[in-house]
Amino acid sequence: MKFIESLKNVWKIEELRNRITITLGLLLVYRFGAQVVLPGIDAAQLGGLADSTDGGLLGLLNAFTGGAFANASVFALGIMPYISASIVVQLMGIAIPYLQKLQKEGASGQKKINQITRWLTIAICLLQAPGYLASLPALGIPTSAFLLGTGPLFYFSSVTILVTGCIFAMWLGEKITDKGIGNGISLLIMVGIIARLPASFIQNAATRLEGNNVMLILFELVLWFAIILACIMLVMAVRKIAVQYARRTATGSYEKSAMAGSRQYIPLKLNASGVMPIIFAQAIMFVPSLIGGSSLLKETAFGAWMQTNYADIFGLAYNITFAILIIIFTYFYTAITVPTNKMADDLKRSGGFIPGIRPGSETSEYLDKIMSQITLPGSIFLAFLAVFPAIIVKIMGVQQGWALFFGGTSLIILVGVAIDTMQQVNSYLLNRHYDGLMKTGKNRKAIA
Repeated sequence: MKFIESLKNVWKIEELRNRITITLGLLLVYRFGAQVVLPGIDAAQLGGLADSTDGGLLGLLNAFTGGAFANASVFALGIMPYISASIVVQLMGIAIPYLQKLQKEGASGQKKINQITRWLTIAICLLQAPGYLASLPALGIPTSAFLLGTGPLFYFSSVTILVTGCIFAMWLGEKITDKGIGNGISLLIMVGIIARLPASFIQNAATRLEGNNVMLILFELVLWFAIILACIMLVMAVRKIAVQYARRTATGSYEKSAMAGSRQYIPLKLNASGVMPIIFAQAIMFVPSLIGGSSLLKETAFGAWMQTNYADIFGLAYNITFAILIIIFTYFYTAITVPTNKMADDLKRSGGFIPGIRPGSETSEYLDKIMSQITLPGSIFLAFLAVFPAIIVKIMGVQQGWALFFGGTSLIILVGVAIDTMQQVNSYLLNRHYDGLMKTGKNRKAIA
């Protein structure tokens, strides 16, 4: 009842209601576009493409695009080129002074960085689109499905449409962020993943029912909810660092007595890097199979081994490498996104200090030490959740499509985006003097 009452309160706030309506409308446009097949391809002959993307790396890519990849849709590239461009720009910002300068310029600098990211997105699309089109026959689309042939005209028009589709999806994401609720790009990925969930569950349940394993279906659902709770714990877990703020006296001086100031906390997240380490690692995990299939290694035993082991996302070699990369990237991304030096300087300027630690460099070193200590268990836990789908496939024989929702990139993205969106809705409710979605109790009356 409390939750239903909170939903009613959401609809009472006009601004929030309009933002939710805009978000749902733009997401509906994106899902509609994912069903529109490229001109010149017979939609009735796409069954082979759907079968070839049922598992493995292609299945994961198809899940991120919400099935658009397997539909040969105008949104077949999804939003992933934009994600790749954003990752590249972030990494380049560490080494290129010009980008470092832009990062320090505030809103104007961020606007220029966004423009660079957009142009890089177009460049990545121009590389990926021809590769996608060239791979369609090998992925199961018969020659007869190409109604206009596969000549230069088909490639030119299809590449143009695929690039335009990606840019349009990027525009939808930015509009959701500006005019709607939540992070638009993340919501597009989340909606694409959710679109695959019902079909994956039904397919797995049908297989279980054929073997009269109803209890196994119930056990899998209980396990799935347990993994969701584990993901929520990982996203929400923080280490609170006690901070003492000095009290300003009437004369303007500060009293740093422990009893004089107010005690607050610095919340350091157990997983400060979010899902980015998994996305980084996932992008790199596409490389070994491509190297193994290159002209130099294709005919060698090592190349064949790389193709076989790193094309199987549920294989041992793939998941060991995947877990190690996640741990490494968690430390890397935390180091560049959690500015302990700036936190210590801001704390010093505001008259705050950590009891027992001197302000300044010692505070920075202390915060950096704490971050290193909590990042290790956080990265290991994140890596475990990322490889858990492979574990249940091997142990319980779960269908691969359904297994992707037992942890991994898909579930962590779902949980992270859902929590972020709920927190934004919650802030609107609290600002209008209503109880939020994440808090129980009676509604507070608006203050006149």
